[in-house]
Amino acid sequence: MLRIHFTAEDLARTRVASTIGAAAETYYSLEMLCGRSLPLPFQRWRATVAGRLGQDAGPLTALLPARGPGLDLLALAGDSPDIDHAVEALLRAPRTLVRRELEPVAVGPAHMPWARALADGDVDARRLLAAGLVACHRVAVAPYWAAFRSQLEAVRAQYARTFLEGGVDALLAALSPSLVRWRPPVLEIRHPRPVEIHLGGRGLILAPTLFSWRAFSLLYDPYDDTSVPRLTVPAVTDAATGAALWHPRGAVSGDPLGALLGRTRATALRVAAGGCSTTELAARLGVSPAAASQHTRALREARLITTSRRGGSVLHMATALGRELLDGNR
Repeated sequence: MLRIHFTAEDLARTRVASTIGAAAETYYSLEMLCGRSLPLPFQRWRATVAGRLGQDAGPLTALLPARGPGLDLLALAGDSPDIDHAVEALLRAPRTLVRRELEPVAVGPAHMPWARALADGDVDARRLLAAGLVACHRVAVAPYWAAFRSQLEAVRAQYARTFLEGGVDALLAALSPSLVRWRPPVLEIRHPRPVEIHLGGRGLILAPTLFSWRAFSLLYDPYDDTSVPRLTVPAVTDAATGAALWHPRGAVSGDPLGALLGRTRATALRVAAGGCSTTELAARLGVSPAAASQHTRALREARLITTSRRGGSVLHMATALGRELLDGNR
């Protein structure tokens, strides 16, 4: 059993992320692809992806452990939804951090010299790892990323509604009744061994995750008392939800909402479903803040979002009409 202890300050600082990032999702997808058993919602995906990973993916595949913990790419590459940004972060990651993350990972004899060079800070070894990450992402994640982001935003929006209606207490209680039990001030999660975590005022980040099935993971840096732990929460919980995800990019049925509103504006509505500032929206869309403001103005005039001021920034949220449009599109 994993038991996470909250204080009043932790509850006030609990929040929901939009994703664990393209890099970490790619590593999780590789773990699922190479696993012995596969949940039903992901079988169509593996049937499409299996056998398509080439030699370029080898460096990342080599870091899949036969036992014990795997590589924490969230720590090494950050939580950016853009794989190029994730690669840049990976290439800039401090050598001490790379060495520390590699220490518990069991690597086979064939790749031991390369892994040792990677841990020692070899630039070419780091670039090979980055190339492996890109190769895996291109095959296993990128063709489905638009549908993935829609599902992640839908989960985040549901969390936001639960929070608005019942507060963080209701949010923690509703995470997954079969796997998680909220006994204030302790969150109990099914786990293979007993673990006690005291947040100590840092709060908790709930992070919806695609390539996870009935399993929660707590990601945190044991060497940094100021880092905020992240609890990954499965975003796919049934076969029907999973079946809707496996439409390759560009498929006719992939994004009817994009055909209606325009792809950028549809993405803006999905982002606003979970709440965002103009700066965050601009970063997610890859546009300037001025362009993001134009999109929010159009959505607001169509009564699909509302905008309110919070301190020095504004918060955009999807309206009931906007959420109905998103729900109907899914």
